Amino acid sequence: MEPPVNSIKLSQTAKDQLVKLKRITKIDRWNILCRWAFYRSLAETAPPSLIPIPADSNLEMSWQVFAGDLADISILALKQRCYRDGLDLTPEVLSQQFRLHLHRGIGYLAGDPKMRKIEDLVALVSREDNG
Repeated sequence: MEPPVNSIKLSQTAKDQLVKLKRITKIDRWNILCRWAFYRSLAETAPPSLIPIPADSNLEMSWQVFAGDLADISILALKQRCYRDGLDLTPEVLSQQFRLHLHRGIGYLAGDPKMRKIEDLVALVSREDNG
């Protein structure tokens, strides 16, 4: 399956937020935190705002590093979300929406006042399931 991007370069703001999340959760891998963030954003009912996101940090990873074994599932989840939001499934739209969801999710996780340790990250799944 064709990924929405080959390489992911994050904004400096997102990198700073990930540094905070690494400190809080003790998860030392950028890609794991980014996966949590991406899926956190996909779980929101509203689509992400169409805002420009600079690629101005030195944090970069390939799609394969980001997605790992969840590559195909992540692509399908993004496509389903774009379909639900009434968006085209063109490579340009998928790339844009991926970046928007990733950055929004990082902001949500970093800005969550309940996020104080790794258990709080895991508890997000329970909160989503229970309403």
